[in-house]
Amino acid sequence: MSERQPAYVASSPELLPLAESVATGWRRLGVQGHLLARNVDTGEQLGFDVATPVPMASVAKVPLGLAVLERIATGGLDAARQITIDPADGSFGSTGIAAYRHPATVAVGDLVYQMLSVSDNAAADTLLDLVGVDGMQQSLREWGCTGIRFRHRMQRMYDCAAGVAGDDFGLAMELAITSESTGHHVIETLDPAQGNVASAAALVDLLQRVWLDQIAVPAATAELRRLMSLQVFTFRLSADLRSDTVRVSGKTGSFLHLRHEIGMVEAESGDRVAIAALTRSTRRAKVAHDVDLAIGAAARSAFEALRR
Repeated sequence: MSERQPAYVASSPELLPLAESVATGWRRLGVQGHLLARNVDTGEQLGFDVATPVPMASVAKVPLGLAVLERIATGGLDAARQITIDPADGSFGSTGIAAYRHPATVAVGDLVYQMLSVSDNAAADTLLDLVGVDGMQQSLREWGCTGIRFRHRMQRMYDCAAGVAGDDFGLAMELAITSESTGHHVIETLDPAQGNVASAAALVDLLQRVWLDQIAVPAATAELRRLMSLQVFTFRLSADLRSDTVRVSGKTGSFLHLRHEIGMVEAESGDRVAIAALTRSTRRAKVAHDVDLAIGAAARSAFEALRR
């Protein structure tokens, strides 16, 4: 991985050393990262390499959730509509309906819950089929979210990996990591020009607008905030922040060497900090707790530095 100097973002000179420290620590772990943390009320922020488009993996479920919830709120979709999902025709995944062995009938509104709380790929692909990729892109344009791009279903990530590596997860991981250094992505959906991509800045902008009710419609943003607060995975952003006085509403994204999370950190004191941490690892490992913990430590440090 290149040793180039990251492009740092800091609202004040006092915040720059923290951004530099996080970037250095991630590099020592063999992680190329993109971090942005912003106090949504004061505008103070810090981070690095915030404008780089990165494959979103399951972080894409946040803008998708907003698009579905907006259609529910405005009458384009019925939250109570029942849809039967057959695992034989569904999407690969280890949680939710994607892991079921038998057909399941679920309401549209509950599919959004499944998608955001346990990162259910089958729920996500079913919802994307309702909205359509073109419809998703139309929503992003209407919202002014130019830094977020949808091109495919969740399942396509796995199809493209299997297309070049078969069932060999180790080979797929090796190809993904090698592609980062060569710039030639043999797994199509990991190519920023071919996959579902977003920058850290675009994702923090989205979170800020959701929390301030400056996008879509208030009924949709309120429900998205509620559902993101129900995420069951707490091993990244929340790892160093969970307490009785701090709430993290987030969404992880993991695929091969990608380990991401975006979310809003809210304290009883009123402080609200939006964070996007997007990482690509050189580690040939499916499990890397030190990387997850490094994301959590960065979130904690950024939140404390940006509190009023």
